[in-house]
Amino acid sequence: MKKCVFFMLSIILFGCQHDRDESLQAEITNGLITAQLQLPDTENGYYRGSRFDWSGVITGLQYEGHEYFGQWFSNYDPIIHDAICGPVEEFMAVGYEQAPVGGEFLRIGIGGLRKPEENSFQRFGYYDFTNPGQWKVKKAKDQVVFTHQVKDVAGYAYDYQKTVRLIKGKPQMVLEHTLKNTGKKTIETEVYNHNFFMIDQQQIDSGIVVKFAFPLDLTSTNPAVRIEGQQIEYIASPRRSVQYTNIQGHSNSVKDYDFRIENTISGAGVRITCDRPLSRLIYWSSTTTQCPEPYLEINIKPGESYTWTITYDFYLIN
Repeated sequence: MKKCVFFMLSIILFGCQHDRDESLQAEITNGLITAQLQLPDTENGYYRGSRFDWSGVITGLQYEGHEYFGQWFSNYDPIIHDAICGPVEEFMAVGYEQAPVGGEFLRIGIGGLRKPEENSFQRFGYYDFTNPGQWKVKKAKDQVVFTHQVKDVAGYAYDYQKTVRLIKGKPQMVLEHTLKNTGKKTIETEVYNHNFFMIDQQQIDSGIVVKFAFPLDLTSTNPAVRIEGQQIEYIASPRRSVQYTNIQGHSNSVKDYDFRIENTISGAGVRITCDRPLSRLIYWSSTTTQCPEPYLEINIKPGESYTWTITYDFYLIN
């Protein structure tokens, strides 16, 4: 029965691979890892929502016969806020509170958006675009370089570059970022990676473990989950989502930005590290995906830049 469920689930999830313009896709490889990316485009891009950074959308990544990403959601639409795959990033809104109704505010990796009449910012809503900026994409065999330039959104402007690169001779992928403030105002925001992992397209069930670099001060609120020491372990398939907000226990050292997801059923794992310290941490999973959500604080004065690199090491579990 489980095999049947997994087979049907994989049919739904691989719906992420639509018949699409090949110019809006890229496949990269280092001989060990192969990854498929969807490229940003204001008219025909795979994702055109107003929540997530449009660059670095990875719809599939294979290592040693194992798959790590895919379509975890049931309904696809390019402007649905979470109809997106892979290790994607969300920047918090910049200048929203100061903007008048009808005015502009900024989201990095998205561009300028129109503020409607509403009581507060709707993170999961859709906002109309005022300035999508300019995207440039440079493809190579083992990497894709995304550049996004926004010149003026209510005094904010930036040059943003993200490189998705597979490291030669290693089962390793890095996301290298540079954000330069080219505007007149300081850019204050947070960014996190949602990490929509779907190891081997298997439904979340017993045998999946998420490991942290520090002891967790948490109590399980879901009967499908057991929390012990530094790990969250699934002991059954959850009937509802699992969520822990504002996880405590990490320090301001980069050593605590260190997570592992292991699927002991299929024998595949991944480790995620970064060269910047956590500002806060959330964990969320549905029945199809598991997502450590590590946040970084960003404060960039005009003319200055901020860089960060996230590293993914893929491995097999003996």
